[in-house]
Amino acid sequence: MIKREYYSVRTEKLGSDGKIDFEMVKKLFLSNYNILEKEGYFQKYFGFECSDGFQRGQISEHFDDYVFLNIRKENLFPVETKLKDYTEEDFFDVLEFLYDHCSKGLEGNYHDDNSWGGGCYRFHYQSYDDLEGQKHLRETMNTILGDYKDGFEISENGEVLILSDNGLSNLFEAEIPTDDTVNISNKIKAAILKFRKAKSTLDDRKEAIRELADVLEFVRPDIKKYLDKNDENDIFNIANRFGIRHHNIDQKNNYDKPIWYSWIFYYYLATLHAVIRISNRAESKKVK
Repeated sequence: MIKREYYSVRTEKLGSDGKIDFEMVKKLFLSNYNILEKEGYFQKYFGFECSDGFQRGQISEHFDDYVFLNIRKENLFPVETKLKDYTEEDFFDVLEFLYDHCSKGLEGNYHDDNSWGGGCYRFHYQSYDDLEGQKHLRETMNTILGDYKDGFEISENGEVLILSDNGLSNLFEAEIPTDDTVNISNKIKAAILKFRKAKSTLDDRKEAIRELADVLEFVRPDIKKYLDKNDENDIFNIANRFGIRHHNIDQKNNYDKPIWYSWIFYYYLATLHAVIRISNRAESKKVK
């Protein structure tokens, strides 16, 4: 796939804000899915039609049951005929399912039998690389998902996540500089995932902020060391006064939650990174 933006995309002629709607994202997805299918990225698991008869994949024999057991939904496949009826949730479910079952063909042979009229002009692969297939699907689909609504992406773990706000993506990927996995790093990672999931609700995001506030509470002794009292109070007053942690009559609740929840989450995440790094630097100086 050529990786550059053509005129209408560069100049935002496709939409008033350069974004695409759900119908357009489904059409773009289908075009990319068709290319992947023809290039053999789903042969290993789904199988494919051939002039010699259907070539079975690893899950093709009980495909409908397999899909239902994993996604807990029916009537999602075949993509070509069912896509028009997808909800956004269906669409993201299928994307994640395709990611898990995408594999790049490595070795095989080219079959050019035209004895049945339609012909079979494609590679028949015998060996595959799942990681390379998933990487390719992620790269090609993310160029589409990034332009839908406020932007989405398929993560390296195969989950559809909300893109970070411009300039803040490094916070999601940055290493958390601590050896305390139980009380700090694992809790921060869990909060990030909860906040970024495509199907996250406002309650999910509120809970993610609360989890970061709990980690801040855990490192509060370090905050007391390296910030003055007013700054320390400001950090925790945000969660307390905006109805994140406690519930009382003085709390603010009449505000634009999607916008402010994002601001609070990024602020707390950045604060945690800063406090942990400052603490580490101070401890390393003591050792010297």
